[in-house]
Amino acid sequence: MTEVSDPLSTDPVPPGPSRRVAAGAVEPLTEADLERAAERIGRIGAAFSTRVVGQERLRTSLLVTLLAEGHVLLESVPGLAKTLAASTLARTVDARFTRIQCTPDLLPSDIIGTQVYDPGRHVFETQLGPVHANIVLLDEINRASAKTQSALLEAMQERQTSIAGTVHPLPDPFLVMATQNPIEEEGTYVLPHAQMDRFLLKEIVDYPGELEELMVLDRIGDGTLGQHMSDLAPVASLPDVVELQELARRVYVDPAIRRYVVDVVRATRDVAALLGPELGGYVEIGASPRGSIAFFQAARAMALVQGRHYVIPEDVRELRHSVLRHRLNLSFEALADRVRPETIIDAVFRAVPTP
Repeated sequence: MTEVSDPLSTDPVPPGPSRRVAAGAVEPLTEADLERAAERIGRIGAAFSTRVVGQERLRTSLLVTLLAEGHVLLESVPGLAKTLAASTLARTVDARFTRIQCTPDLLPSDIIGTQVYDPGRHVFETQLGPVHANIVLLDEINRASAKTQSALLEAMQERQTSIAGTVHPLPDPFLVMATQNPIEEEGTYVLPHAQMDRFLLKEIVDYPGELEELMVLDRIGDGTLGQHMSDLAPVASLPDVVELQELARRVYVDPAIRRYVVDVVRATRDVAALLGPELGGYVEIGASPRGSIAFFQAARAMALVQGRHYVIPEDVRELRHSVLRHRLNLSFEALADRVRPETIIDAVFRAVPTP
C-alpha cells in the first residue's frame, strides 16, 4: 500500500520521490525554487491555453489539484471542454491519459483490470485496467452503478488497485478528473457523500463568454482546434510534476492560517450557532476533517501557482466554494427553497474572522 501521511503530522517521513513532508520539518522554499516553479507552471498554463479557450478557473483548479496530489469533480452541461481540458493537461506534462465513459453496465473490472486465462500457457494473466494511468477522465461518473463507483475509492484514496488478491500501485503522479451532468437524472446514480469527500475540489464549469466563444470559432476556422492532440508538444515532464508537488508541500502555512481553516470547517458543522436558525436549518451535515486537510493542501498549491512561498487568507477564500460545496449535506428545506451551498459557504466566511 502506498503510504500517505497526514500533512499536519510531525512523524518521520519515509524517503522516496513521492514522500510527504511533515509540517514542522519543511525546508523553506528559496527564490530559485520559486523561479523554477513559476517557469514550469507558466509553460504548462500557456500550453493549456493554446487548446482550451478561456476557462481560467478550470485551468487553475486543475493545476491546484495536480500540485496538491488530489482529484477533481467537474459539474457542467455537455460541450464545455472538460474532456479537452483533461487530455490537454496530460499532453502538456507528457502523462499517460485514459478516458472512461461511465455507463450503467460498466463493471469494476472494466476500470481496475482483471485476470484473463491464457489457454496456450494454461495460466491466468493480469490485465491492468484504464485507471492505471497518470491522468484519468471519468466521464459522467454518476452514470456508473454504485458497485463500480465504490471500486474507484481504493484507487483514489489508496492509489492502488487489488486484483485477485494482488496489490498494483498506481503511477505517480495520479489524478482522477470526474465529470457529471446535473441536468439529466434518468439512468444516473447519485454519488454517495463518502465518495464525494474523496475529491479535493468540485468545480462548476460555466459557459464561456461571448468573446471566448467567438475565439473558439476562429480557432476552428484556422485549424488550431482541429489539430490532433499528438501535434501538441509536451512542455514539461512527469518528473517536473513530481518536483512541483514536492515544492507545494514545502509552502509555508502560518499557524494563524491553520486556525482559520479549522475555524471555518468547524463552523460548517454548527451553522445555526454561527448564523442563526434560519440558515442553520439548511445544513444537515458539515465538512469533516477532510475539509480542513483539503484547504491545507489546496491552499499550498494555490500559493505556489500564484508565485508565493507562503499561504495567505485570500488563498483559502478563493478556494472556499471548490473545497466545501460538495462537503455540505443540505437539508430538504434547502432544496425546497433553492438554497445553494455557495450561499451558506459565503455566509460562514463572512462570519468567521479573517486573520
